[in-house]
Amino acid sequence: QAFLCVTSTLSMAVFRDRFVLEDLVEEMKKQSPALNFGPLEADGRISVQGSFPALRGLREFLLLKAKCLSEEDKREGKSHQRLRRKAQEHRGALEMRNSTWDAHRDKHVLVLDTDIYHYMRCFHPEAFQANGVVISGVTEGDITTVCIESAGRGSGAAPALRAKRTIEDRSVELQQLLWKERICFQEQGRGGKRRYRQLCERLEPRYPGVLLVPHDTHVDVVGTPADVLGFIEDVRK
Repeated sequence: QAFLCVTSTLSMAVFRDRFVLEDLVEEMKKQSPALNFGPLEADGRISVQGSFPALRGLREFLLLKAKCLSEEDKREGKSHQRLRRKAQEHRGALEMRNSTWDAHRDKHVLVLDTDIYHYMRCFHPEAFQANGVVISGVTEGDITTVCIESAGRGSGAAPALRAKRTIEDRSVELQQLLWKERICFQEQGRGGKRRYRQLCERLEPRYPGVLLVPHDTHVDVVGTPADVLGFIEDVRK
């Protein structure tokens, strides 16, 4: 099994104005005892290592903290807006309606291993295709953050929650199933890299369940252990 844990660097600086960061880190440790936390850096960054489900739990905990701060800021902003409401009454009513809609939009966030995210996109695209929701992904190195939110006013919360559970369940299955190996380019220069890539492309049809992820210095091979090892063996031959 290749995707059992990940190391992620979190920036806690956004909480600095409202929390003592050391106390917040201690709360995070109690919330997620299965994770290993590195030292808190002076700039507010901290490294965290553990399983994807545990990291997802920590992510949702921090998102809830951030949401509470955002709601407090909105309340403070509304108190100031009252002083100018007579001069902006029509526009204020319009903004109020928009704010009410935004508040009722259902939104979920998942953190996935980037290779698993691309594998799902390639071989299980139906997981990202659901009626009534908009699903987007932002990749930052080994981590991809997937955002699932309701697409329209009448769609409600249920479709987004179902889509979240579908993606989450499939990612857990793939974490237990998939394997990844790396083919490093032994020959330097553009010619050597091109030969390796062409070889991998020729072999790819023999292994329809394998995902090739090309990089400047290597190619990652993602799939079931049997397919990945068979592909690697054919490349060596």
